[in-house]
Amino acid sequence: MPVRPNIIIIYADDLGWGDLGCYGADELSTPAIDTLAENGVRFTDWYSNSPVCSPSRASLLTGRYPAHCGVESILGGTRRTPGLKPQRTLADSLRGQGYTTGIFGKWHLGADPTYGPLKYGFDTHFGFRAGCVDYYSHIFYWNDHNPIHDLWEDDEEVWRNGEYLTTIVAERAAGFIEDHSDGPFLCYVPFNAPHYPLHAPEHYVSQFSHLPEDRRMMAAMIKAMDDGVGHIMGTLERLGLREDTLVFFSSDNGPSTEERNWLNGEEVSYMGGSAGGLRGHKGSVFEGGIRVPAIISWPRNIGPGQEITTAGVMMDVAPTVLDAVGCPPESDIDGRSMLGTLLGADAPERTIFWEYEQQSACRSGRWKLVLGAIESLQGPVVVEAALFDLMTDPSEQNDVQADYPDMFERLSSQLRAWSAENASLRNEHE
Repeated sequence: MPVRPNIIIIYADDLGWGDLGCYGADELSTPAIDTLAENGVRFTDWYSNSPVCSPSRASLLTGRYPAHCGVESILGGTRRTPGLKPQRTLADSLRGQGYTTGIFGKWHLGADPTYGPLKYGFDTHFGFRAGCVDYYSHIFYWNDHNPIHDLWEDDEEVWRNGEYLTTIVAERAAGFIEDHSDGPFLCYVPFNAPHYPLHAPEHYVSQFSHLPEDRRMMAAMIKAMDDGVGHIMGTLERLGLREDTLVFFSSDNGPSTEERNWLNGEEVSYMGGSAGGLRGHKGSVFEGGIRVPAIISWPRNIGPGQEITTAGVMMDVAPTVLDAVGCPPESDIDGRSMLGTLLGADAPERTIFWEYEQQSACRSGRWKLVLGAIESLQGPVVVEAALFDLMTDPSEQNDVQADYPDMFERLSSQLRAWSAENASLRNEHE
């Protein structure tokens, strides 16, 4: 019987498509993540299921569209906010297969313990439950409420004042791997980097003193995360587990332009993240908001140095992992296993859909339709309706609906039907 792989999922926060060396960022330093890509598969056209974080994380863990798993917007950081509704997750399925499951970092699917990770298949959690915290005090202090300390060991509040959270998360993930080296295990590592606030130790910031301030801080935070990835991968190598561990790396959505860096007590906008020339940012259904870096490495079964241009999406992670483990997914999963594609098979054509607030979009092959699109969070609508040919126009500058009216109508019809199904689901749940 084939060895069941250990599973590591590493999730960056607000990391853009152009924020890694292996995706063209020549002014940054990401050797650990670049090496991961060299030893596996780099996806050129991988997508988040949403341009914001909570729905993206829900789709990753459930294999379902945001509307189908019940998380379509950013969840609040206070206990009065409902979280992910009870349902089966990837962690549940793997635990049922004898896997030990741990999460280290950001949850953001419900701040109340009722909605915490331990309710959704995880044996242990170290990290925070809200959407962001100060990297040193680990306090959540945005929006209209008093500051809340938000660092937990399972359901017990813990205090690590002054310690840089990105580093702690990596250390705890590596410790979990060490403790469970006899496997199999699921180690989910949702880093908070490089999400605001823009905090990084001086020894990281000084490495990028030649860059403009916004990019300098982003580079420092990404470098700290890359070192964390290196620590995790080094632990696997030292324990002799690398060959039989499937590692997935990605980001929850595109780079943010929010005015919330809080470096010195005031909100100042920043443009440190890069979408690599794609249009839009976090909050937008343009490519810059939803197309993200994605790498999969599994040395025993997947050859190194590959590039896959087939479109994948975050809800594909759960069925892909379950396929690799030999466990059939739940029947209500929307994603599909990409394992065949990773092993060289052609992927059947499909249409992928997005919906966030007033925006919607879908992609089928080279074609993408957008409706009511904005450039970033809380921005005005800049495109009412447009059809783009991503093969020739990945930056979505040229609307070709007049040249391809049949394709425009076909995708419009599919998107209308999908949106109507989502509306019906919401009415059922009210």
